[in-house]
Amino acid sequence: MIETLLVANRGEIACRVFRTCRDLGIRTVAVHSDPDAGALHVREADAAVRLPGAAPADTYLRGDLVVAAALAAGADAVHPGYGFLSESAAFAREVEAAGLTWVGPPPGAVEAMASKTRAKRLLGVEPLDPDALTEADLPVLVKAAAGGGGRGMRVVREMAALPGELAAARAEALAAFGDGEVFAEPYLERGRHVEVQLLADAHGTVWPLGTRDCSLQRRHQKVVEEAPAPGLPEALVEELYGTAVRAARAVGYRGAGTVEFLVGPDGTAHFLEMNTRLQVEHPVTEAVYGVDLVALQLRVAEGAALPPEPPAPRGHAVEARLYAEDPARSFAPQTGTLHALDVPGVRLDTGYAAGDAVGVHYDALLAKAVAHAPTRAEALRLLARALERARVHGPVTNRDLLVRSLRHPEFAEPGRADTGFYARHLDALTAPLPGGRYAAVAAALAEASARPGPGAWRNLPSRPRLRAYGDGAGAGGAGGGGAGVPEAGGHEVRYARVRGGYALPDDPDVRVVSATAREVRLEVGGVVRPYRVTVRPGSDTVHVDGPDGAHRFTRRPRFPDPAERTAPGSLLAPMPGTVVRVAEGLAAGARVEAGRPLLWLEAMKMEHQVTAPASGVLTALHAAPGDQVELGALLAVVDPAPAPDGPDGTGTPGGPGGPGGLEVPDDPGGAEAPDGSQAPAAP
Repeated sequence: MIETLLVANRGEIACRVFRTCRDLGIRTVAVHSDPDAGALHVREADAAVRLPGAAPADTYLRGDLVVAAALAAGADAVHPGYGFLSESAAFAREVEAAGLTWVGPPPGAVEAMASKTRAKRLLGVEPLDPDALTEADLPVLVKAAAGGGGRGMRVVREMAALPGELAAARAEALAAFGDGEVFAEPYLERGRHVEVQLLADAHGTVWPLGTRDCSLQRRHQKVVEEAPAPGLPEALVEELYGTAVRAARAVGYRGAGTVEFLVGPDGTAHFLEMNTRLQVEHPVTEAVYGVDLVALQLRVAEGAALPPEPPAPRGHAVEARLYAEDPARSFAPQTGTLHALDVPGVRLDTGYAAGDAVGVHYDALLAKAVAHAPTRAEALRLLARALERARVHGPVTNRDLLVRSLRHPEFAEPGRADTGFYARHLDALTAPLPGGRYAAVAAALAEASARPGPGAWRNLPSRPRLRAYGDGAGAGGAGGGGAGVPEAGGHEVRYARVRGGYALPDDPDVRVVSATAREVRLEVGGVVRPYRVTVRPGSDTVHVDGPDGAHRFTRRPRFPDPAERTAPGSLLAPMPGTVVRVAEGLAAGARVEAGRPLLWLEAMKMEHQVTAPASGVLTALHAAPGDQVELGALLAVVDPAPAPDGPDGTGTPGGPGGPGGLEVPDDPGGAEAPDGSQAPAAP
């Protein structure tokens, strides 16, 4: 029996495992890097051991330090979670060699499936040699053979782009996983990412615990997952089950695992890989089958046998991943203090609590919201409304994108959505929310009510006052309006104090029912709408939670400081992060073209390409590999001078992020970052 368990991970998955341990009476041990010293998973554990340093390579990826921590804390078992060392056969062997129970599959099974090329060959699928591709093979997806989370992955549609994309994929794979091997797969533009959850014991029983659909993805990472996968023919489901069970038996699998497939428009299933660990999206399977997969992992590790048959499924479950990122700015990661996180009415798995800081060192996942209902339509409705009513204050998040995705007609139709969903619909899904004007009026009146004017009687009516707000989406950072980062849209609200309340000269259709510093009630068209307003001292961000969703504004000064203006051609950091490399041969005096990649930033476990903001001559370079930069930091200056042969588009923005354009791959396929699974593509 396991008495004390160390979780070799952090954040949401560590908290998730600890919750089950409390239910089972198992003591818990956390490990933490220096930035995570006060993290929620550390606070929830019975004991904690420091891993000195900040970078994952120095902390959570140091198997020797984790094993030493387990021994020092008196643990007798180790659970790897997902990501980090969860699919390291060497780490599994270290754990077992130390006399500890490994809560996972046998190291040999991990090793057999660790390389995607070996896993494919095990099931009779031969990957494409990326160095022998021809025009007839295109389009292809170049993928790292090791690791996951979208690292070392590129879509290639033209032969001319192949050498550069191969070099970039190999460099990124080597830096991320210590293995530069890549392979290629035919790329399906409109495939569905479908997977089978497995659970196996040491006594020969293998459960296929249903299917999941994870097709809504961005940047090779899953965003919305559901169980069961809708609209699959029964014969295809049985085929997927058969392949998944065959893969598990081929390597003597034990514990929880997932086999992933890409299902083409013609209904053909293509094997992608086997993930030898728990998946981020495991809660939807738990909801449908009424099981605790972590508890089953622990019992299997203790040697218990599974019943011959799994429990019967019931209903439908949907999970949405809440990320600290800005979808309107190419999903740029966001940082800062999370002031509020409240998602009512559904299961919420998170590694954060109100007051915690969201930093740059790790994945941008804040929480997972999970809804379960008798039917798929009911589950979608429940989750969408729960997220719409949620109070999420702090960094910009993808919450509005999630709500709109869950309500989109294409996604609502069972089995219609595919991995290209966001490539087709992102612009519409990130358009400003309706009702923003009324929310801005509520913000202005709440702030005015917090600072009441003179109480003396006046013979003359007061002159209207003005408050200006920028839309918070796209403002970046904890306080919004990061240096040099442009804001999208905005509102100017004029109001005047009158007997009994306020007058709104620019909004004659609005009647102010009541206004306090925290709540404003507005009547529009005979309907009274309440708005809850939150303003925190020392912050320029105003959060307004209303009946039509949540709005995030940043105050605009009446008289902007001229010193804060940015010179034309300035390349600004679109996010906080670490400079990992600079374009080869880049130096002051070089001529660059608008949109040309100049350097790469790493933030929250992802690599982000930063492009030239204009065509011209690079007059200054202020960044070098290894530099830590803040949001809006000056990276370089490009003098927007025309080319010798005439106009060349001087001043054209370098990318969707504005100054210092942020460039991301345009391929819609992918998998997920936190648990390291890979992107969908047909072998």
